[in-house]
Amino acid sequence: MTHPLPHHDGSPLYVSDSAPALGDQVRVRVRVPETYGPLRAVRTRSNPDHEPAWTDATRVGSTPGWEWWEAEVRVANPRHGYRFVFVHEDGAVHWLNQSGLHTGETLDAEDFALVAHPAPPAWLHTSVMYQIFPDRFARSTGADDRPTPDWAIPAAWTDPVDPVMPGRVAQFYGGDLDGIIEHLDHLQGLGVDLVYLTPVFPAASNHRYDASSFATVDPLLGGDEAYQRLIAAVHERGMRIIGDLTSNHSGDRHEWFRAAYGHPDAPESSFYYFTNADNTAYESWLGYSSLPKFDWSSAELRRRFIEGADSVVAHWLKAPFGIDGWRIDVANMTGRLGAIDLNADVRQTLRETMTAVNPDTILLGESTNDAQSDLQGDAWHGAMTYPSFTRPVWGWLSEPTGTPYLEADGSTSTEPWFFTQPIGGIPRYDGAEVVAAITRFTAGIPWRVRLGNMQPLDTHDTARFATNAAPGTIPVAVGLAMTLPGLPVVFAGDEFGLTGADGESSRTPIPWDSRTDPAITERMALYRELIALRRDHAVLATGGLRFVHAGAEAIVFVRESADETVLVLAARGAAAIELDPLALSGVEDAEPLTGEALLAFGHDGGVLLECDGPTFAAWRLPGVHVV
Repeated sequence: MTHPLPHHDGSPLYVSDSAPALGDQVRVRVRVPETYGPLRAVRTRSNPDHEPAWTDATRVGSTPGWEWWEAEVRVANPRHGYRFVFVHEDGAVHWLNQSGLHTGETLDAEDFALVAHPAPPAWLHTSVMYQIFPDRFARSTGADDRPTPDWAIPAAWTDPVDPVMPGRVAQFYGGDLDGIIEHLDHLQGLGVDLVYLTPVFPAASNHRYDASSFATVDPLLGGDEAYQRLIAAVHERGMRIIGDLTSNHSGDRHEWFRAAYGHPDAPESSFYYFTNADNTAYESWLGYSSLPKFDWSSAELRRRFIEGADSVVAHWLKAPFGIDGWRIDVANMTGRLGAIDLNADVRQTLRETMTAVNPDTILLGESTNDAQSDLQGDAWHGAMTYPSFTRPVWGWLSEPTGTPYLEADGSTSTEPWFFTQPIGGIPRYDGAEVVAAITRFTAGIPWRVRLGNMQPLDTHDTARFATNAAPGTIPVAVGLAMTLPGLPVVFAGDEFGLTGADGESSRTPIPWDSRTDPAITERMALYRELIALRRDHAVLATGGLRFVHAGAEAIVFVRESADETVLVLAARGAAAIELDPLALSGVEDAEPLTGEALLAFGHDGGVLLECDGPTFAAWRLPGVHVV
């Protein structure tokens, strides 16, 4: 049985203002179990201008089993970190930060943090995202009249995906924007309300991350007019839509690159890192010559691309388009090359432009590994990042079968794909290690930013989770995506039960004709139910998070607010868990929300949770009484 520990997070239960201005006084509360003391003092320690500052907390009241302490913190820096220190009557000293409770001093990088930069629009934190790869989602009849481009290998909608080069990037199914419009009923029926499209600009690949222009929509998708129709149709349904932009590179067919290649005197010459005098050698993304890297020291590149109302970034936010934000591809590498690091300058300029054009827009950055250093609230509202959710969940809930699949070079592999990490396939984690990973990779991210982090089970860049999921665990994985803090993401096709061995193989055309198959109907019902759970309970979007159990087979946590609490059990296998009576309150009024599990009381007043196998279950409890 795990005993409760002092708790604080960035939710409204504990922080009086999540969007303060510099100089504001913010009240922060900490919740201390009555069994933890006796305490001589509770204090906060901040580090404004890298010089410690202290405030004393006052005991402001108690609720059954807990004491509440409150202190005021003055926001002195755009990212103002703070931690709690507990001084015990026996002389022991403990420190509480986002990584947990410690007996020694802790790192400033893992402090709780108040962010004085402008806050994202509130709708970000209440959204459920649906990701679409346009070539593979749906094809309207209008696509039949468009010629196949010179780079493409045409494919019928029911043809299998070709994972071997050149088919890997050149296989062309012809999905288009009007095809998406025809299936918006499906998205709305699932309950999603934020549509994310991978790039729609003209390019020489099926993925379109090698843009040849940022000024128009690819005619193969229906052009600018089709994009306008799609945006309007999404907005008419009360949904939102964001685009995908490559700030790290363009394609080698891009009009800017064509103007600069071999022409050192061209204005666009400064846009790229040319490495010889005649502008024929250059830096590129990971050495791929088709993806020349932008040099963000160029003032003209900034003016055209990211600065002001006439920039590329602004153009698509304004009428007649009016998208609701951007996801920035390879955001982690943008502006970085060896000793050069202009990343902060670029991301901040991006956000300043977006705020000036439409402050009700969001900015998400791709950072596939540890994103903490870039996610401090100065620009990115969140990130597409994998180590704080996706990878640990895979490690806990996967059971690879060693099914062979084809690599890009035509060779066969039986080692399960795991985010291109050469570590022998998918590592094996237990539930405690999953919680530890979630904590570790979010400890340095302000709570407000964490709520905007995309939380996918898979994306267009990964294998499908279902490919290696252990029997019975898909509801567990989807349930976790919908109930942990962050922005839930459904990659188009997951609700159809699609599989795929790696990032390219996962880009399967959506099998619309199979919607009535019993297995697919069941999978779609699961997604509808769990998305509805997320949308029906506001606490799952903005409430606090306390883990109350982390074992090998099961994890248990609560999302808490003053209005309601949702108790979540996620289990990989059979489990019987007894929780400390202080861990939860109001269990006698528990209302089942989803899943099949036993919630009962033990003889000593503890709370019992039991399940027979892989289980995702949730209950609604009363809100936390705020003193």
